[in-house]
Amino acid sequence: MTEAPTARKKGLFIRTYGCQMNVYDSERMADVLRPLGYAPASTPDDADMVIVNTCHIREKASEKVFSELGRLRDLKTQKRQAGDDLVIAVAGCVAQAEGAEIMRRQPAVDIVVGPQAYHRLPEMVARAARAAASRRPGTMKGAGVLDTEFPIEPKFDHLPAPTTVSGGSAFVSAQEGCDKFCTFCVVPYTRGAEYSRPAAAVIAEARGLVAAGAREITLLGQNVNAWHGAAPDGSTWTLARLIAALAEIEGLARIRYTTSHPRDMDAALIAAHRDVPALMPYLHLPVQSGADRVLEAMNRGHGRDHYLRLVDQLRAARPDMALSTDIIVGFPGETDSDFDDTMRLVREVGFAAAFSFKYSARPGTPAAMMARQVPEAVRDARLQALQALLGEQQRRFNATLVGHTVPVLFQESGRKPGQLLGKSPWLQSVHADGDARLLGQIVDVRIVAAHAVSLSGEIVVGDFASTRTAAAKPIEVAA
Repeated sequence: MTEAPTARKKGLFIRTYGCQMNVYDSERMADVLRPLGYAPASTPDDADMVIVNTCHIREKASEKVFSELGRLRDLKTQKRQAGDDLVIAVAGCVAQAEGAEIMRRQPAVDIVVGPQAYHRLPEMVARAARAAASRRPGTMKGAGVLDTEFPIEPKFDHLPAPTTVSGGSAFVSAQEGCDKFCTFCVVPYTRGAEYSRPAAAVIAEARGLVAAGAREITLLGQNVNAWHGAAPDGSTWTLARLIAALAEIEGLARIRYTTSHPRDMDAALIAAHRDVPALMPYLHLPVQSGADRVLEAMNRGHGRDHYLRLVDQLRAARPDMALSTDIIVGFPGETDSDFDDTMRLVREVGFAAAFSFKYSARPGTPAAMMARQVPEAVRDARLQALQALLGEQQRRFNATLVGHTVPVLFQESGRKPGQLLGKSPWLQSVHADGDARLLGQIVDVRIVAAHAVSLSGEIVVGDFASTRTAAAKPIEVAA
């Protein structure tokens, strides 16, 4: 009896820009396309379909997307000349904001899909294939499938359960969208209004990932600490209650969440950092500016003092708490005095890590229309001064770990033979020599050296399976 031929796997390459939400979305798009025969490709050259998953937060986001699409257009031409083809899709926030313009400017693009519509990718791929079949030979014009509508039903109701875990860590999207309308931000326009997934759905997804090997779950959301989800008993839970429920999952050793807004950092969530051992002592809490006048212009809804009180309360609850943040310099109207206020706040808090940026206008946001735009040279100088301070704080924090034994979740092989790379409870990268069988495990590591953005350590012999979630001694951030 002759066996039926096995269908050829199609290569899928996804290039992801931006935040962890986009990383999660890319993983879910791969899940959605897997039943169609798509398997991961290592490079665009090996792929039958390339998805560019975009982010609108970073400076010159659109220009970077069109530059990438130009390279993919050339690759598509080469593949056609060789008798193959390449489906090009653009996803994410730039797709949502500028979908029609992408189609107009780059005819090689076959599909444009917004972040709330990627559960419909199989349908879009089928439509693109039908359009390609009817395309006149020799033309570059893509299939032109555009879907940037926000669905009436949440996309999560139509997605397959994630099954892949890499390195013992996994993301779970708990919340999407934002209602804060910061004047510099496009998220409310590209991701939509705040939506909290039901608690049962989040817990079920986490359980499945733990069963597949996850030791750490990171809850994601544009404003994740605003999560208020329907509970199994019909009540409404806050994020603190959801974290407590996740901590009961057997085998789940670490819980994280990102990104947070100071307005939604409530007492229960602060207490969870004290009461839930699995909740890691690291929090990304964007402040954006240390000047009240600038914070008001940004429509942040909190002031400098409110932020500093939160920091004090978090550190009282968890003495080894490390904080990271986002800061924008050169916001319209920012004066030298305003910038000095930001520098003073940074010195007072003492951040373990930070993302800092020059302000750049986002089309359609209120800040883009504000008067008193700060000159580029001034923004450059302020960013350099800020980053020098933040870099020194990060180096000093890393140095406090030297001599401590900390639990490290090893997630991947390092650059050197026999080297493993993992994360400390404070989200630092840790390098150590070790057996690849330790990947996906939490292992005690003695830190022997600190670097600008990473740590070097030695695995503690005989304690490979440690599941402790905090160092033996408190770690303090030097302000």
